[in-house]
Amino acid sequence: MSEVENESTSAPETAAAFMEALNATDSNGTDALNATAKFVATPEGTALAYGSLVLMALVPIFFGALRSVACSKSKNTSDMPETITSRDAARFPIIASCTLFGLYLFFKVFSQAYINLLLSVYFFVLGVLALSHTISPLLSRVIPSSVPNKQYQLLFTQGTGENKEEIINYEFDTNNLVCLLASGVVGVWYILKKHWIANNLFGLAFALNGVELLHLNNVSTGCILLGGLFVYDIFWVFGTNVMVTVAKSFEAPIKLVFPQDLLEKGLDASNFAMLGLGDIVIPGIFIALLLRFDVSLKKNSRTYFCSSFLAYIFGLGLTIFVMHTFKHAQPALLYLVPACVGFPVVVALFKGELTEMFRYEESIGDEGLAKDDSSEPLKKDQ
Repeated sequence: MSEVENESTSAPETAAAFMEALNATDSNGTDALNATAKFVATPEGTALAYGSLVLMALVPIFFGALRSVACSKSKNTSDMPETITSRDAARFPIIASCTLFGLYLFFKVFSQAYINLLLSVYFFVLGVLALSHTISPLLSRVIPSSVPNKQYQLLFTQGTGENKEEIINYEFDTNNLVCLLASGVVGVWYILKKHWIANNLFGLAFALNGVELLHLNNVSTGCILLGGLFVYDIFWVFGTNVMVTVAKSFEAPIKLVFPQDLLEKGLDASNFAMLGLGDIVIPGIFIALLLRFDVSLKKNSRTYFCSSFLAYIFGLGLTIFVMHTFKHAQPALLYLVPACVGFPVVVALFKGELTEMFRYEESIGDEGLAKDDSSEPLKKDQ
């Protein structure tokens, strides 16, 4: 998907990564250095930026995976996960490529300012909802039970009598409204200032919700998805300038950034290291699947989750090392996919559970087991 990279700008509007595919890329830094006064990050500033990016990437994966376990058992329709089948996984790189190239053509034909204005409004709405959904469980634990928490229901129907259909049926409470208001304040801050902290709040919320609510139905589907995006990432980063062009033009909170000159300039820093959300969400949903597989084994261990989580840290660290060594943006999935798939497979081979791991089929709530498009319905284990 996207890569870890350096970004040097003198304006608060930084180049963003793209899409559902969520890609972020940049040139090797030559253009940026020629455009502005050369900035040489201190070793301390570089270490702080990269360390912060790694930490910010791990937070939504860890907590999103934990929340995905409860989400898979939820009976609340508003919290039901979206299941990705093998057919979806096979088509995703193609859809992502078409979307990426379509955005490239849009930016070539239409005014960048108008496109980014529409994107800002769109991601403002999405960001407020995502952040509200993220912090709502935290607020529920903090607020004392003695504080009244009224329940509300938003219901839209169509037709009358026996022909009446529910269009929208959403239940919420006072805590949800407070979270929505707080998230709206962050959204206004982002729209007006495009500040990197506001960007990261929305980015973390997007990533955590993605890991929590996007579920792979089995390990094979995860391998198909990661394999396809492995090729996608390499092609669009090294094969063309499409992703670079889109990333430089696309302004949206779908990347995490951290300034390398924070120690020198404080919160007004403008030289950013960047990580696209695709490098978090795509491996994250695979890691979350392995956690749910651990839970299904009922062995009171989290072997596959821990191995894949450590593999992600290794792969991301290797990405940063290669990028820093060669001074060139890297497609992080080039390193993350082999690590996140390879480590758990080796562990499964060692434990003699490889067949069991690939036969695992995701169950969702009380609806039975999620079914792949190409397989027969499976029965629950008794």
